[in-house]
Amino acid sequence: MQHTNTKDFYWQNRIWIMKTLLKKSPYLLILFRFLLAPTILWVAYKAEEPTARLWIVVFIVLGLLSDIFDGIIARYMGVCTVAMRRMDSQTDLIFWLSVGVACYHLNPTLIAAYRYEIIALFVMEGLCYGVSFWRFGKETCTHAFLSKLWGVCLLVAFISLIGFGYGSFPLLLAVYWGLFSQLDVILIILLLPKWQNDIPSSYHAYLLRKGKEIKKHKLFN
Repeated sequence: MQHTNTKDFYWQNRIWIMKTLLKKSPYLLILFRFLLAPTILWVAYKAEEPTARLWIVVFIVLGLLSDIFDGIIARYMGVCTVAMRRMDSQTDLIFWLSVGVACYHLNPTLIAAYRYEIIALFVMEGLCYGVSFWRFGKETCTHAFLSKLWGVCLLVAFISLIGFGYGSFPLLLAVYWGLFSQLDVILIILLLPKWQNDIPSSYHAYLLRKGKEIKKHKLFN
């Protein structure tokens, strides 16, 4: 009997540890992505170019995967909070900015050829934050569906640029999809009756403005 109780306690303890780690894993994934940012910059500026390009591509893929799974795990484990989502959103910004700086360091001529489009992208990103602070006094945290697709476009564009030194269509797609997704974010901010996080689209913001409920999917919002 004593042996059985000890065995049950062992497995209960293991299950408790696994559940605790799962609940903490979204924060760990966000921290992992945050730490990737300075790592990417260090590798870009200190490592030999072929090695730097390879490792940065690996870090980009790992960063995007961490971004996908932190929200999914948090929602399924019931630990998704506003503070977590705000932390996630700002970490995304830091991560992609570091990738952009590394990309410019490795491909200055190629990036310069699209400087006006890239400047427009930064202006729109600034507008998203500016409009959000103007309306609600805090940063935007929509995690909209179009923005998630933009993350995929950025992944393809940066792998193309850093891994193969090729811009053209992948880069332009990322830029113009980014402008499109940022316009959607601005519309969300303008339509929302109050600040909220995780709004799938401007249409959903419109429904909230009309006092209607919206449905969210655990995989996306």
